[in-house]
Amino acid sequence: MHLPSPQSLTPQRLLRASVVVAGLTILLKTAAWYITGSVGLLSDAMESFVNLASALFGLAMVSIALRPADEDHPYGHHKAEYFSSGFEGALIIGAAISILWAAGHRALHPQPLHQLGWGLGLSAVSSALNGALAWLMLRSARVHRSIALEADGQHLLTDVWTSIGVVAGLGAVALTGWLWLDPLIAAGVALNILWQGAQMVWRSSQGLMDEALEPQLLADIEKTLNRFRQPHIRIDHVATRRGGQRRFVELHVHLPGQWTLARAAALRAGVEAALLQAVPGLRASIQLLPSDVEPQPDGDAVDGAAGPG
Repeated sequence: MHLPSPQSLTPQRLLRASVVVAGLTILLKTAAWYITGSVGLLSDAMESFVNLASALFGLAMVSIALRPADEDHPYGHHKAEYFSSGFEGALIIGAAISILWAAGHRALHPQPLHQLGWGLGLSAVSSALNGALAWLMLRSARVHRSIALEADGQHLLTDVWTSIGVVAGLGAVALTGWLWLDPLIAAGVALNILWQGAQMVWRSSQGLMDEALEPQLLADIEKTLNRFRQPHIRIDHVATRRGGQRRFVELHVHLPGQWTLARAAALRAGVEAALLQAVPGLRASIQLLPSDVEPQPDGDAVDGAAGPG
């Protein structure tokens, strides 16, 4: 079977698909809860409502992130995706608290379960849909460098493992008749997605605070700059940051004072081209200075350095 390429699966297309799949899984999991009366399956269904809200909000933020730079946002709108990840994490935390409350109520007031076979079958179908979509999302998130797509894919993957745990636990209930396993499973689901939500909120906050590039990319930048370093050419004050799908690097290049402007500009163009080849999509800001001149510190903390000059 021919699979679509990650390049063709844009964040917008996949998030629209996530909205459709979330709607289907809500129907399937709600039906599974209704016919069985299982609070474990209810917790699974509640997480699908979070999937739907997250996909809708993520689609809105990805659309905003694609807007070009304007007078009010000269550096573009790319950080909008971080709001999607943070919003999704907050929704997951809220869902986890609700599930814990439902699990506690059921533990105090146990109820018999009905037609577990049908309920588990519906849950398995919804998990297969979520698993296929999560795989496509995570595959494409690496290509498009989309944190919104990655967050939604990771959430769907968590949902799959949650559903597997619910199915396995309810299978044990059917075999043993131990009704207390049902609220215990729901509590386990809640704690699992609570941890996932906290991680999403943390990652979003780090992105909004201009987190440095990944260690491997920092190493690639440093390796590229070393090709241009010579006794009379010094490169220092290297700082990097991430902004949504974009990556940035700032650096100083110290040159002999007697160099002509044309020669210095040619070197800067060469450094920019080499950095872009090493890290596709990287935006470099290079300040040229005479060798005997040091810029005055501005008091800002360095947010990510590729290495000393």
